[in-house]
Amino acid sequence: MLLLIDVGNTNTVLGLYSAAENDAEKYSKLIAHWRVATIKTQTVDEYGVLFRNLFAMDNIEVKNVQGIGISSVVPPMDSTLREVCERYFHLKPLFIEPGIKTGMPVQYDNPAEVGADRIVNGVAAFEKFGGPCIVVDFGTATTFDAVSKKGEYMGGVIAPGIGISAEALFERTARLPRVDIRKPQRTSVIGTNTVGSVQSGLYYGYLGLVDGILERLVAEMGSETKVVATGGLAALIASGSKYITAVDDLLTLDGLRIIWERNAHLRPRAADAAGAKRK
Repeated sequence: MLLLIDVGNTNTVLGLYSAAENDAEKYSKLIAHWRVATIKTQTVDEYGVLFRNLFAMDNIEVKNVQGIGISSVVPPMDSTLREVCERYFHLKPLFIEPGIKTGMPVQYDNPAEVGADRIVNGVAAFEKFGGPCIVVDFGTATTFDAVSKKGEYMGGVIAPGIGISAEALFERTARLPRVDIRKPQRTSVIGTNTVGSVQSGLYYGYLGLVDGILERLVAEMGSETKVVATGGLAALIASGSKYITAVDDLLTLDGLRIIWERNAHLRPRAADAAGAKRK
């Protein structure tokens, strides 16, 4: 089995893939996935126990994991997770970082500045939907990543996430309550109470931000551009968007799996894994 870990600023998503019946090198079937909070202060042992407990709840043996791939945008977590993998899984993880073969040329001025998750999403979107395409990832920040018809990472847009907007509104006002982020139940945009008014502003205001950016991106990239959304609130915003044509909650995990398969030469050798196990 292959364990893939996507570390975001708010949540960490884990996915476990099993090998194809006719090809032990292809991990094509997702058999379990979990979403947990990203807590920078947790120790190696705390994360180790958490991960093993997740496996135990689904009756999955830790010893069956044969490889681990990690995409992280939280650098302080990297050393912790590396040690978790070596101590609790007896494996050295493959981090998505400069030097890793992604199969996607990066046209950013400084490619090292691009978050690993953005490249991973671009790889998966191009593999699954073709190009040109745009990935909208609704996380702590909302990112828009553009991939050319040739499969090149062109760059993108970064905006505050809707959760950040909601928290800022609550914290900076004296009388406005914290509300659930959801589409207002009324068909009218006009709210008739405070909660409804705030929800209307958050939902329709953010929908306007997303579609406004996408309108300009599609105009620049061409009308044939496909737009796929991923992340926690992807389905909510996509339901009202004029431009989002697909929602894929597992896009990042699929991209990690694809990149893992493209880096067979960097996987730890059996001797390396055995050495990690003895430590």
